Amino acid sequence: MLVPVRRALRALLVGLLPVLLLTGGLAVVTAATAGAAIEDFARYQPEEKCSPKAKPGAAYLSGWLVRKYGGHRGRVGSACTSSVSEHQEGRAVDWSNDATTKAGRKRVRTFLKDVLAEDHRERPAAKARRMGIMYIIWDDQMYAAWRGFEPMDYLSSSCKRRKKCSKTLRHRDHVHISLSRQGGFGNTSFYDGRVDKDTTKG
Repeated sequence: MLVPVRRALRALLVGLLPVLLLTGGLAVVTAATAGAAIEDFARYQPEEKCSPKAKPGAAYLSGWLVRKYGGHRGRVGSACTSSVSEHQEGRAVDWSNDATTKAGRKRVRTFLKDVLAEDHRERPAAKARRMGIMYIIWDDQMYAAWRGFEPMDYLSSSCKRRKKCSKTLRHRDHVHISLSRQGGFGNTSFYDGRVDKDTTKG
């Protein structure tokens, strides 16, 4: 009795396989492979035009940082001047944190650890790459994608001496995060399903 039942079940599964592959099964395969692709380390894309309105990816990231880690929102876009700043293209995020406080240092340390960590495929700085981060500046340090996000000393061009430089120019009261154009417009994988993508720009 058991043998015919097993044969019938096997035949049923074989018959259903093409249907599963063409419908629900295909979705399973797609879901299993969706996380395979990842962006390369972002190249440097300086501001080229005045377009200060916050871009979708940058606007989303600004709120996401506060929801996930705390701190406060800072500026994204800014008025256009003769200086070069991705804020003037609406794709730089300032995240307010105070480097002189334990809470501020802890929040940023946790953020850096998260975004610069390897993923389950051992790909370095996976989340930063998915976000389209070009560079991060915080507390006299810069983390640039084109250097693999290795920290290096940073001094604003507006400062002649670090000790004479303001807390803001030293990025000790906020974290500055500049995004590539793709990241700014939300056209990298981190923003999938989170923002309305503009695939015609970036």
